[in-house]
Amino acid sequence: MAESRRAHFPARLPGAAPQAAKAAPKPAATPAARGHGIDSEAVRARMVERLRALGGMEPAALAAMQAVPRHLFIEPALAAQAYLDNALPIGHGQTISKPSVVARCASVLLQALGARPARLLEIGTGCGYQAAVLSHIAGEVYSVERIRALHELARSNLRALRLANLRLLFGDGSGGVEAGAPYDAVLSAAAAEAPPAAWLAQLRPGGVLLAPIGQPQRLMAYRRQASGRIESWCVEDAHFVPLKSGLV
Repeated sequence: MAESRRAHFPARLPGAAPQAAKAAPKPAATPAARGHGIDSEAVRARMVERLRALGGMEPAALAAMQAVPRHLFIEPALAAQAYLDNALPIGHGQTISKPSVVARCASVLLQALGARPARLLEIGTGCGYQAAVLSHIAGEVYSVERIRALHELARSNLRALRLANLRLLFGDGSGGVEAGAPYDAVLSAAAAEAPPAAWLAQLRPGGVLLAPIGQPQRLMAYRRQASGRIESWCVEDAHFVPLKSGLV
């Protein structure tokens, strides 16, 4: 749940026509359209092209953005803005992140790891959109949310997509999720004053944590070396909601 402060993203980190169908009666209102007449394939394709033009985006991340219908995660009254580069409210003081932020975070993880993560932990499920995108770039995704109403919203939003490799958990993400550790990647959708020790401890050797840290916030990446040493680098400025603990 974040907004990036940069209009242009830096380059990659070092190292690392369908056939026409016969006419058939249309259903009164499909889940994909939600009654708003959204041509999701065409609109998503234009969104992806705008993201590609920003630079620094990984092809796998862009393919994931194309695959996930963002309007399914947005209230019908805001559906017209689903494919603009906006953060939109989802209730409980939270937002669905800008498409550029979601694509950027996925790209940074892919670049830092040099491969698709086998297992990834997301801190802060929100409405479930970013979790759905991450499920297309990772072998298995654990996503934890501390606000029960949002956890249930995400479950409802994601049900129709049938993402078998995505596990939604209701819990306090500030301590990570030990049950799924170690992770190739941990991605936080909330800003902490310092990287929580549990997130770093739950990384496998070579694994990467990507999280907004400090004040002013910086999107920071941390890599666990085989020796246990942690190396870090700043990706860019950021503006995320603050990390909170406890269940609501």
